[in-house]
Amino acid sequence: MIVCRVGNTLDQTVSRQTVQAFYQAYAKRDLTRLADLIDDEVDWTITGPVDLMRFCGTRRGKAEVLALFAAQMPDAFKITGFVPDTLLIDGDRAAMLGRLSGVRLDSGRKISYQVAHFVRFRDHKVIEFRSLIDSFDAAEQLLGRPLELSARPNLGTHPGDLITV
Repeated sequence: MIVCRVGNTLDQTVSRQTVQAFYQAYAKRDLTRLADLIDDEVDWTITGPVDLMRFCGTRRGKAEVLALFAAQMPDAFKITGFVPDTLLIDGDRAAMLGRLSGVRLDSGRKISYQVAHFVRFRDHKVIEFRSLIDSFDAAEQLLGRPLELSARPNLGTHPGDLITV
């Protein structure tokens, strides 16, 4: 469905069914279905500590994103749950706030942290994906201990002095 014409570009509305299909494939790590729902030139970024969570960072193109799901994410931990608590769809974009749960493969430790997604669609496919995780909480869980704040310069000495995104 075409919503409006702005200059020489068209603004398309993504359907709720397309967004829900994407999140069903995302939650199940269904590579075949994800491949159908991701544009060949997708720009995919997961914001977080890349040194600790190797699946964080930017990938460009469908092949890199599918490799992320096929190899890099499973190396870190096994996803056991994904619950989108809030989903907002506006025009060609969707925003989601939810919780991802998993188990560390090396220790069996359970992990659960909040995640927010900002996704843009074109022709029923994801062309841009931005994920923000509660990286401070996730890092503490992955390490199995609270992060020491006082040892890091310019972060203050009180846990309330640090804000994570």
